[in-house]
Amino acid sequence: MLLILSERKPETFPAEVAGLVVAPRDYIGVSGHCSSRPTRLLNLTGDCSYLSLGYYASLLAEARGQPVVPSVETIVNLNRKAIRTLQLGELDGALRARMSALGDAAGTTAFSLFIAFGATPDERFARFAKLVWKTFPFPLMDVSLTPCPRQGWRVKDIVPVSARGLDEARDAFFQERLVRFVKGEWRPRPPRKSPRWSLAVLCDPSDPTPASDADALHKLARAGQRQGVAVTVITRHDLGRLAEYDALFIRETTNVNHHTFTFACKAEAEGMPVIDDPRSILRCSNKVYLAECLKAQGVPTPRTLVVDRRRLPRVDRDLDYPIVLKIPDGSFSRGVIKVDDRAALLSQGRHLLEASDLILAQEFMPTAFDWRVGVLAGQPLYVSQYRMSRRHWQIIKHNADGSAEYGGFQTLDVSETPPEVIALALRAANLMGNGLYGVDIKQTERGCFVIEVNDNPSIDAGVEDQVLKGGLYDRLIGEFVRRLEEAHEKNTREGLASAPSMG
Repeated sequence: MLLILSERKPETFPAEVAGLVVAPRDYIGVSGHCSSRPTRLLNLTGDCSYLSLGYYASLLAEARGQPVVPSVETIVNLNRKAIRTLQLGELDGALRARMSALGDAAGTTAFSLFIAFGATPDERFARFAKLVWKTFPFPLMDVSLTPCPRQGWRVKDIVPVSARGLDEARDAFFQERLVRFVKGEWRPRPPRKSPRWSLAVLCDPSDPTPASDADALHKLARAGQRQGVAVTVITRHDLGRLAEYDALFIRETTNVNHHTFTFACKAEAEGMPVIDDPRSILRCSNKVYLAECLKAQGVPTPRTLVVDRRRLPRVDRDLDYPIVLKIPDGSFSRGVIKVDDRAALLSQGRHLLEASDLILAQEFMPTAFDWRVGVLAGQPLYVSQYRMSRRHWQIIKHNADGSAEYGGFQTLDVSETPPEVIALALRAANLMGNGLYGVDIKQTERGCFVIEVNDNPSIDAGVEDQVLKGGLYDRLIGEFVRRLEEAHEKNTREGLASAPSMG
């Protein structure tokens, strides 16, 4: 038995299915719909937002043991931007492949696809529409597609569409696909195997320079599925729900005076494995600490001075121009200024000292690229070369209009990297802790020098994972699994040790 829930009158549907149409409020209010006969539900209620009539229709169907499309899970995933963004990664890759195959016929203007039950009127995107339906099995959707200068085409957003108010062309297509769907294409999504662990990934969907892009987050989720870990994207608004998860992975730019540090501290207090942990954030987010720590342990770095207002006028007695000035808590090349003469030193130095009592002045070391060695739990994870932005001395050039220009990159196998680079990176990272770090190194005729050690290093699809592919995300998830299993075994041992004797 199949029921179609819709506010539309039955006579507006094709004759083949008109007799199956039930008003959502009638279905919700009549417990008799929970019968011994197997019942399937197609929920076409106009509003399926959280706690709406459509939401409750699917919720009650599941409570009554009746397979329903869309499921509550699909409704929630489409309505929460953080989750939706994570699942768009696979779609972006498929879209780019399709656009590449179309060539010039793809055009360069943003547009949207109307999808009904996994099909679209634009036959060029038939396979892509099926993939969207597989990812989000929602009856009617608008999929916004847009070109991006750096990454090519991407799925900008997916929006549920109501069966009410469709224009003539869309309604005709909807009704055709509805009949086909009802007659044989209806397939409930099989229940998923329950994962053993859950990992929360803290992200900021509005961050223009996130630590990981959507494709990388999607690959992380796929790695989690392979290892029995449910990966869920959360935002700063989910602090109160953090204890619902087993572990926390912070993929948002960290700082001590920031909600990321609050999340890290709460996770640690709850006994959850967390990357980045509070100690790593404290140590890595302040370049003054880094400079003093590396110097004290004999790690080679460019010559660096800790500067206050009194010492600023004397900096050029110890360092030759150009000199690099840094605020202690800058990231992504922000708060880093190169000065070429004394006037710039004094003016820019005073400007930076308005925000911090101490800043750094550092010897300038020009190189064509910086080494970035990703280190996870004391072992090298990846090695990349980040080239300087065109006609600029940093890998990222921040423009006045808020845009950013990046230099090129090359990711190498760890075995192909100079051993002295790897050894120096591990030495520096191990001083910070046992988490995930990105160690920046300059290699010159004088040797290798650590520029800084970053917690929360960038991991983007097609960049840092260029060599290991999915294996990089397997190692990340594997580290969380290792920590979770160690904590579980420890708790078991302690529980047995504290149990009262039965003798």
